[in-house]
Amino acid sequence: MNAPSRMDPKARTVLQLCGVVAFMVGLTVAAVPFYSWFCSVTGFGGATLTADEGSETILDQTIRVRFAANTASDMPWEFRPAVAHVDIRIGETGLAFYEAYNPTSQPIAGSASFNVAPFIAGGYFVKIACFCFEEQILLPGERVQMPVTFFVDPAIIDDAEARDIPAITLSYTFHVIDLPEDYAALGAAD
Repeated sequence: MNAPSRMDPKARTVLQLCGVVAFMVGLTVAAVPFYSWFCSVTGFGGATLTADEGSETILDQTIRVRFAANTASDMPWEFRPAVAHVDIRIGETGLAFYEAYNPTSQPIAGSASFNVAPFIAGGYFVKIACFCFEEQILLPGERVQMPVTFFVDPAIIDDAEARDIPAITLSYTFHVIDLPEDYAALGAAD
């Protein structure tokens, strides 16, 4: 009968260090999707929630929803909210518009990132429909109105930290993205 062979202590240490490195790489790869999921579920960091329809409960209490618009430094679009704010009853479905204009001679595709401030309100700000759910393509000289349908969840009044928030700011930033192939060919033809 042969005795089980023992691993050299240096080899065991190297193997353990390789295991630690592999574990750390795995955590790094999983961190971004996990954080995105966590933010979308909890509203942490100003991420908003989504729903297929509005709230069944509408309260008498109102809250001001402010709208802000920005563009990334490489985005040539002009982008602004149609109105600066609305006062809406908590639970009531609201509709707001943002306007985008492409002053260039080329089609440009954009994607909007967003957040809500204060961050704690993100868990109660619910989007039903939004231009930010899809990429937007503006042709040269095109101006569009882009809607967002939303409500503030009545559960906000049950949160001791959030119930006295007088206003929520919904902010979008448009970023340039690659044009789809059929539009890219159109831009190259000019």
